[in-house]
Amino acid sequence: MALSSGVIDNELIAAIVDSVGRDKRVRRKLPEGGRIVIDRSLPFLFVYRKPPRSDDPGTERLLLGEAAYLLASGSARLHGAHARLVHTLIAQQHKLFGNFLLFELWAGSDGRDTAADVFRLAAPRHGVPPGLLEQLENMLLSVDTKSGMPVQVAIDYVDEVIPPGRKALLSGRQRQHPPCIHLGLEIPALYRDSQRGAVYPFLLRALHHELARVLKRLCYAFVHSFTHYRPRHFHELGSRAISRTVLEADRRLATISGEFDLLLHVSPVNAPDAWETFKRGRYVRAPELLYRPRPVDPALLKRRLFQTPVERIEDPTLAHIFQQKRDELERRLTLMAERNTPRFLLVSRQLFGDVDLELLQLARQLLLRIDVPRVQRGESLDAERFVQYAREELAYYRRQVPGLPYSVVLCNDVPGMVVTSERLLVGRDACVPAARLQPTLAHMLGTHVLTQFNGSRQPLKVFRTGLAGHESLQEGLAVLSEYLVDGIDLFRLRLLAARVVAVHAITEGADFMCTYRELHRDYGLPKHTAFNVALRVFRAGGFTRDMIYLSGLKQVLDYLGNGGELQTLLLGRVAYEHLPLVEELRWRRLLKPAALTPRYLEAEETQQRLARLRSGMSVIDLLSESGGAPAAG
Repeated sequence: MALSSGVIDNELIAAIVDSVGRDKRVRRKLPEGGRIVIDRSLPFLFVYRKPPRSDDPGTERLLLGEAAYLLASGSARLHGAHARLVHTLIAQQHKLFGNFLLFELWAGSDGRDTAADVFRLAAPRHGVPPGLLEQLENMLLSVDTKSGMPVQVAIDYVDEVIPPGRKALLSGRQRQHPPCIHLGLEIPALYRDSQRGAVYPFLLRALHHELARVLKRLCYAFVHSFTHYRPRHFHELGSRAISRTVLEADRRLATISGEFDLLLHVSPVNAPDAWETFKRGRYVRAPELLYRPRPVDPALLKRRLFQTPVERIEDPTLAHIFQQKRDELERRLTLMAERNTPRFLLVSRQLFGDVDLELLQLARQLLLRIDVPRVQRGESLDAERFVQYAREELAYYRRQVPGLPYSVVLCNDVPGMVVTSERLLVGRDACVPAARLQPTLAHMLGTHVLTQFNGSRQPLKVFRTGLAGHESLQEGLAVLSEYLVDGIDLFRLRLLAARVVAVHAITEGADFMCTYRELHRDYGLPKHTAFNVALRVFRAGGFTRDMIYLSGLKQVLDYLGNGGELQTLLLGRVAYEHLPLVEELRWRRLLKPAALTPRYLEAEETQQRLARLRSGMSVIDLLSESGGAPAAG
C-alpha cells in the first residue's frame, strides 16, 4: 500500500488492517505529518506521538526503519482516530499471533544536568511479565550512547502508559480485550541542545542504531514467550523493504564508482621499462614512473557525490553502510586528485590505515622464519598462454550462469593483472609459474570476478562496487583461495610479508632506495622482487594498499576460526567490519545466496582444508602446510 494522504476514517483504518492481515506492506501518510509503516503481518507496533504544544526535534527518527511503527500528530482532535487505528490493529493481529506488544517512545530531558543517561521504562502495574522487563532493562544497560555518560535504567509502574501531555492510547479494558502488553520508554534527549534545540547528528545516528537493536531483541523475546510466532533470529524482525531513497542513493554511488578505477590510475604503465633502467643503472637510482591520463575531474565527481541523499536513508543499518561508502569514495577521489604529490601518502593512509605493531611483527617473523632456497623455477606461462587458461576457467563459470558478462583481455599498459568492470586485464609482462596457475585462477577469477558478479545479483549495487573497506577482506579471501587450491607456498607468504614491511617503511619516512635495500639486503628478497614490492608501495606518491593482503588473510582466518561461513564472504564485495551488518541483511532477506560458487569448492582436498581452518589456524600455522611452487614476483 503506497504513501497517500487523507483523514483517518473508518475506511482507511479498515484498509490498513486488511492489508496487514493479508501480510501486505503498508506505508501511509497520516494527517499533520503522521505516518504508519508496517512491513508485513507482525505482532508488535512502535508508536511515537508528537508533543501537542512543543517541538521535539530528532526523536521521531529513532523509530524510522523499524518493521512496524506509527508516527502520530500530537493534535487532540486526532487522538480518537489514532486510538481506533491502534486498537483495531491489535484486535486483528491478536487473532493471528495470540498476543500483541504496543511500545510507545518519547523524549525526556537532555540529561546534561545528571550524572548518567537515564532510560525510564513505564509499565502497567499488572499484566506485564517481570521477566520481559528484566530482559529489556539489561538490553538498555548495554546501549552505547556515545555521550561519554554511563547508562542507567529506571522503571515506573503506572496505571496507564501515557507520554507526558498526551492521552492514553488504550484504556484498561482495551488492554485486556484482546490481551495486549503495553510498554513505554522515555529516552534521554542527549542528541540535541537543550537550549537551542539543535540536533547533534552523530549522537542521534548512534542512538538510532543502538535502539534499533534493542527493539528487535525485545520483540524477539516477546514473540517467543507470548505468541505463536517463532523467528530464528531477532534480525528476522527487521524491515524487508528497500525504500526508493535507498535505491536512488545506491544507484548514484554505483554510477560515480564506475566512472573511475583508482587501482588502474595509480599503477605505472612503464613498470617493465622502469626495471630495465633500474638494472642498467646498477640498482642505485629510484625509477621514474609514468601513469595513464585521468579521465575524470575528481572535484566534479565529489560535487555529485555529496548531492547523493544518503542522509535521508531511514533504515539505520543501510544508512551506516551508505554513509561509509560515500566517505570512502570521497577519499578515493582525493587520491586521484593528489597523484604524485606529497599529500597522496597521507590520504592513502587515511583510506587503508597504517601497519599496526602486531601485523608488522607477523610480517618480520615470516620473513625471518621462511628460508627459501634459491632453486631453479619450473616452467612458466607467458601472458598469452595464461589468458587462454583464464578464458577456459571463465567457460566453466558460464556453465553455472549462462551469459556471464566477463572477458579476459590482454593489455600493453597494465602491470600484472587487474579486475575491472566485467574484465580481467592481463598485462603482457605477466608471467605465471605453471605450478601457480590454479592458485592464480582461484585468486583472480574464483574470488575477484566471482564476488563482483555475485554482488551484481544483489538488490543493492553497493555489493558489486564494494562496501567501504572491502579490499582487505577481498585480498585476504583471494589469498586464502590459493591455500584452498593446493596450499599457499613459502614464496607467496614471504612476498605478502615484504609488502607489509615496505608499507611500514614508507610511513616511517624511508625513500624508495632505502626500502629496496632493506628488502634485498636485510631480508634476502631477489633484486627483481624487491624492486617490484618497493615500486608497488611507492607508486603515485605512496600507495599503502599492499599491507591489506596479509592483514586481510588474518581477518579471514579469524572469521572462519570463530565459526564464520565462507558463503557469507562470497555474497559480494563485503568488508570485514561490516560482516555483522551483512548477516543482519541476510536474516532480513535483503540479500540473495551467491549465484556463483568457486570451482575449488568441488575438490575433497579443499573441504579438508576448510575443516582445518574452522578448527582455528593462524598465518604462522599455514607454514606447516606450505612448500609448494614459488609465487610470481
